[in-house]
Amino acid sequence: MPRLDPEQAPIRTGSSYPEPYASQMAGRSAQQLGMLAGLTQFGVNIVTLQPGAVASLRHWHLREDEFAMVLDGVLTLVEDEAEIEMSVGEFAAWKAGVPNGHRFVNRTDAPARFLVVGTRVEDDICTYVDVDMKVHISGAGNRFTYHDGSDWAGPRDLPKGDN
Repeated sequence: MPRLDPEQAPIRTGSSYPEPYASQMAGRSAQQLGMLAGLTQFGVNIVTLQPGAVASLRHWHLREDEFAMVLDGVLTLVEDEAEIEMSVGEFAAWKAGVPNGHRFVNRTDAPARFLVVGTRVEDDICTYVDVDMKVHISGAGNRFTYHDGSDWAGPRDLPKGDN
């Protein structure tokens, strides 16, 4: 394969989340390097977070491994157990099936970027830990449900102790 120009990679802004969560992802964009390369077994993206932006809702995947490395700026990694500031060159990884809700937040006054790599599986479930929502990912598309498996129809409170 020839050398690729990352500037030619598609840029995805916004989110596939339903509202009110989609609008909470303002200031986030992803440069889809894996898509440019035609990769099918794993995704590779450079995510840019503007000041105050978040990368995602806190989540974990049933069948997808994730890896993220800070490329520019300072980001706060928010996980179940702690919040950790991460700088250029530092990385984190999450093994599939380990229920550790995580996300990056840019709490600085400058843009920050991170590389994220994740497996692509035919069938995955992503659980959001701070809201009562899951997404079932398949070749047929994304299907949002509540944690109990019923179809998602809008925000509702989590039962105590479930977040």
